[in-house]
Formats: sequence, structure tokens, C-alpha cells
Amino acid sequence: MTTTPPTHETDDELDSALVTARRQLERAAAHIDVDPGVIERLKHPTKVQQVSVPLERDDGSVEVYTGYRAQHDDVRGPYKGGLRYHPEVTAEECTGLSMWMTWKCAVMDLPFGGGKGGVAVDPKSLSSDETERLTRRFAEELRDVVGPTKDVPAPDMGTDAQTMAWFMDAYSMQQGETVPGIVTGKPPVIGGSYGREEAPGRSTAIVTREAVDYNGRDLSDTTVAVQGFGSVGANAARLLEDWGATIVAVSDVNGAIYDPDGLSTHDVPTHEEEPEAVLEQDAPETITNEDVLELDVDVLIPAAVGNVITADNADAIAADIVVEGANGPTTFAADSILAERDVQVIPDILANAGGVTVSYFEWLQDINRRQWSLERVNAELEEHMLEAWNDVRSEVEAKDLTWRDAAYVVALSRIAEAKATRGLWP
Repeated sequence: MTTTPPTHETDDELDSALVTARRQLERAAAHIDVDPGVIERLKHPTKVQQVSVPLERDDGSVEVYTGYRAQHDDVRGPYKGGLRYHPEVTAEECTGLSMWMTWKCAVMDLPFGGGKGGVAVDPKSLSSDETERLTRRFAEELRDVVGPTKDVPAPDMGTDAQTMAWFMDAYSMQQGETVPGIVTGKPPVIGGSYGREEAPGRSTAIVTREAVDYNGRDLSDTTVAVQGFGSVGANAARLLEDWGATIVAVSDVNGAIYDPDGLSTHDVPTHEEEPEAVLEQDAPETITNEDVLELDVDVLIPAAVGNVITADNADAIAADIVVEGANGPTTFAADSILAERDVQVIPDILANAGGVTVSYFEWLQDINRRQWSLERVNAELEEHMLEAWNDVRSEVEAKDLTWRDAAYVVALSRIAEAKATRGLWP
């Protein structure tokens, strides 16, 4: 496979989402003929909004938090991306993640650009009432820069469907009309889509199935280890088990259970169903999260957090195929090592893109005021994922690229064509 020459930089220098996103852009640009001016424009966000979010705590005291909304590129449609509540949210992180959303929407051929935002706050420190007040005030602070045809937020780390319901209600109250399309990931009762929460895990499973088939194997003869048993990891694991794969290990923040003969994943509670309950389940062995990554399995699905496969452990990855269920689980340096070892890494911007794809379906349902059935959502998702898979596979075969480079080539080609067609305002 064609790869960029190995770098000698350390993972510490590449941990920034923004630095990584820009390097991935440059790698993709090396494989296609794109106007350098387009590449230069894509290295920078269109806008990064910073706001103060005052909150009256339950005890009557007032604290002021900082919120952000990064809007990377909207050449193909409104900005699209999550809102996260986490103590380490920064403008730079939001910018890098908004760039990833641009690539993700483009590789799925969705009419969106990339956005990302959040508030620098520990959501565990807030009561439900405080979270609601914070969300409503944040919605008001962002009101001028978001909208169903401008920028459409969604749930992310530390936020959920209820958070989106509060955001939608606050925005709608200010607009004087119900605007369900302002956010996606809402409860279905107020315009959300069935299947939205399960979608990233479902798409991860679909891509895993296709990758196994592409390598001439059968799922019934495939062993899989999943790091992270939250929404993405659990839904992927359960679906793959239903399709015949053997799930030998799953983990949460405290560690993993391991059974070389296969686990019954439907019997293991997800983090949402029962937080940190994985180790309480019966299994022949318990191992660490680090050990999960190095198990001798056919497929590894890192579905927990970013930067878990690094230059320090990339040589120890024993799986032939890595499917990125989480965002950014593989560092830039580790990616080069895995490519040299011919370990196929199916990138996050393809594998877990079911979330933004079903968000697109939700947006369409809101515009048309017509809700789809779960069966239709899953059928449409399957169709979109297979189309994206085949588009990326074609670039892998035509240019002898890694799967990550091929996905970025597909995305960049579409964005560059749109920019060239629209032109640059003088």
C-alpha cells in the first residue's frame, strides 16, 4: 500500500485534534490534483464563536462557563456536528473536530459541512436542573450562529437526547415557533429519528462486516474484540454477534471480560443501561483495557476514547483489521506503523458515520414533518453505508492507498469540486 514516509515525531506532538486533522488533509492532498488554494482554505475554520455561559447553581451562587462553536466549512451545506460538555473543551479541540466532521459528511456524500462545539464544564458536577439551565442559556448565546439551514448541532460527549430537547425548546421559544430541525439526536416524540442513538454502532458493524468480506473471510469464522461498551461499542458488538461473529472481549472504563469461546453480548449491560457493570459479568478472564487492544483476534474495534493506539503499542496490535468505532482512537504516528505492518485500519470518518447519516435523515424528517419507521431508517442507513464503503474501496484499489487515505481522498475530492464550482468571493 502507498503510505506517507514514517515520521519521527512523537505522539505527544500529535495529540491535538487540529494538528492531526491538518496532517490528514495534507496526506490526502498528496494523492489527488487539488488547487493548493483550496487546501489552504480547508486548513482554517470559517468561524469560531466563543461565548460566556452564566449559570445560577442550585444553591443560588453564579458561575460562568466558556462555550464554543467552531464552524469549519459549509461549501456543501449547513455546518453539522455535536455539542459536548467536558472540562477540557477548547476552541482548538472544537476546530479540529469540526474539520473531522467536514470530512465525515463529505465521505458519506451528505449535504452538510463540519461543525463542533461545547461548554468547558464537568457535566457530572451539575444537577439535572443545572444542566437544563446551562443548555438553555448556551442555546441563547449561540442563537445567531445556528439554525436548521445554518448550523445544526447534535449530542456528543456529556450530552444526550434530553440536552437536545432543551436546546430545541430554548431556540424555538426565542424564534416564536417550533423549529425541530435546529438540532438532531432529539427524542422521537419531538421530531427525533428512530435509530439515531444506535446508528454509529450499527454503521461500525456494517463496515466491519464489509471489511471481513473484502478480505475473503466469513463472519462466522471471525473473532472480534471491542474496547468500550457504550452506545457505539455495544451496538456494534451485539449486531456482529447476531450476524455470526464471535465477540471474545468487551470493556468499560474499569477493564474487560474475555472469553476466547465468545461472550453473549446481549447479556452484558451497556454503559447507558448500567454504568461500569462489565466487570461484574461472569467470564473466564478479566483483562485490562490495554490488553484488549493487543488480543490475538481478527478484528479490533476501539470504540471508547481517542488516542488509545499509539506509537508505544502499535507494534503489539495483533488484529489484521482495526475498525475505528471511536473518534480518533489511532494517533498519527501509530497509523504509519500499522500501515507498514499491513494492518488495515478502517477510519472513523467512515466506520462511525452512521450517527451523522441518521442525523441527516432526522433533518429531512423535520423539514418534511414526516417521521420514518425504524425499518426505513435502518434500510436507508445500510444503503448509504454500502455506497460510501464502495466509494472508498474503489480509491483503495485504484490508487493502492490505505483505507484512511482513501476515505480522505473521497471526501477531499467532493469538497474541492464544490469549492471550485462555487468559486471564491472576491
